[in-house]
Amino acid sequence: MIRTSGLARQVVLGVALFGATVLILLGLATVVSRLAASPTGSPDAAAVPTIRPSSMPSASSVGSGRVSPTASPSATHEPDPTLVGAGDIADCASDGDEATAALLDRIAGTVFTAGDNVYPSGSAETFRDCFAPSWGRHLDRIRPAPGNHDWESGELTAYLDYFGADGADGRPWYAYELGTWQVIVLDSDCDRVDGCGAESPQGRWLDATLADSRARCTLAIWHHPRFSSGMHGDTAEVAPFWDALYAAGADVVINGHDHDYERFAPQDPNGLEDRARGLREFVVGTGGVALRPFERVAPNSELRVAVAHGVLALTLHDGGYDWQFYPTSTDFSDRGTARCH
Repeated sequence: MIRTSGLARQVVLGVALFGATVLILLGLATVVSRLAASPTGSPDAAAVPTIRPSSMPSASSVGSGRVSPTASPSATHEPDPTLVGAGDIADCASDGDEATAALLDRIAGTVFTAGDNVYPSGSAETFRDCFAPSWGRHLDRIRPAPGNHDWESGELTAYLDYFGADGADGRPWYAYELGTWQVIVLDSDCDRVDGCGAESPQGRWLDATLADSRARCTLAIWHHPRFSSGMHGDTAEVAPFWDALYAAGADVVINGHDHDYERFAPQDPNGLEDRARGLREFVVGTGGVALRPFERVAPNSELRVAVAHGVLALTLHDGGYDWQFYPTSTDFSDRGTARCH
């Protein structure tokens, strides 16, 4: 029989305990490794992307919506359409229109104008010399609306020659579809177009267009705002437009004329807040001509800014929309989202 001393026994016991500890640790490591590889395990933090909103889309992020061959099938749908623009745009004595045109260079989508495309009058020369060098490079995607300065020469010939006649019989009012939306363009120079009332040629056309529409959401664009805190204030002559659009359940109105940016809460035809059925109005007279201060604060005006030129972009979803105002300078911006009625 081999006898061991107390010291030897302690050495043997220590070695055994050390080996058992190593085996336990190796087993735990294996279990942890298998859990990490399991689909039900917790994801690696590094695999979760961090999404940061961009204040301005880069040139590489706003193209035609083409999908990379390596994209997954869920990413192959076309993006929701964007409608972007402003009113009160081009004056050869100002470089504001060059600055807003540079914003359009970086934002894809259909471009609207909210009237007064050129200053001081809508002649062929001002379209050629003032509008064409800036916003004119986006001509193939512009859907315009006329304003009083476009009519300043007494006729709309230069406007129609430059943009083309979208309306039937050369009339300046027309409608088009953009995604699931209907966009209606009107002429608010009521004294030039035989009135804006329900029985006028334009009023009858508007009623028929709204009645025939099957679009889920509706947006209208014209120059003179029904409600405004700006220098010109409210325009009562266009009240029939608001009446017809409200009755048809339309959603958004975009105007110009006052050289500022203003956003209103949804309103009914009497100018009362109506979150359920009211029209939200944006005044976007920030296309390039000199800005003007506000004269007052109109009821239901949610935001008023006259410190920077800029453009308003609306992303038109199926059943709702996002808006964002992009300024040419300063840190000011305005963004939000809303549902259609």
